[in-house]
Amino acid sequence: MKLLVVIASTRPGRVGKPVADWFAVAAREHGGFEVDLADLGELDLPLLDEPHHPRLQRYEHDHTKAWSARVAAADAVVFVMPEYNHSFNAALKNAIDYLHVEWAYKPIGFVAYGGVAAGQRAVGALKPVLAPLRAVAAADSVMIPWVQSMIEDGVFRPSDDVAASVDPMLDELAKLAEVYAPLRTG
Repeated sequence: MKLLVVIASTRPGRVGKPVADWFAVAAREHGGFEVDLADLGELDLPLLDEPHHPRLQRYEHDHTKAWSARVAAADAVVFVMPEYNHSFNAALKNAIDYLHVEWAYKPIGFVAYGGVAAGQRAVGALKPVLAPLRAVAAADSVMIPWVQSMIEDGVFRPSDDVAASVDPMLDELAKLAEVYAPLRTG
């Protein structure tokens, strides 16, 4: 199965990249998925610029076609996401809004980070956005409180509790991906 790991933050000096690099290694070590790491900062999707509604999949721009192919190829997706002002960030919302059909029956996991709330408010705000797309939010998440305290020389070094939360989420995503596979292909 293929797992698309999306680095949601595009902010210069972001901690999302080291967190995602750590998570991608952990996901590969888990062994349940082939990992594709997508960086929204590198994809550089402009503010939604397609003239047709995404549900029609009549994409005119190469950046949309490439993003569509990547999401469609995934059996599950994990958003590595910050919490900005008690919610998720604009680049992630834009990347989600580019597509519609590609998200249907796709299990979604969350590696969220922030301060004391550990990104929980961002995940809570994002779940209702995913529901009308028929994306399936995993119950288990990786929540990282005080993320800055776990960055050392540009490398994310998780606490034992954070590291222990990875496999349960990946196990759940693998189960959901298997269960929902017939709906994605049908």
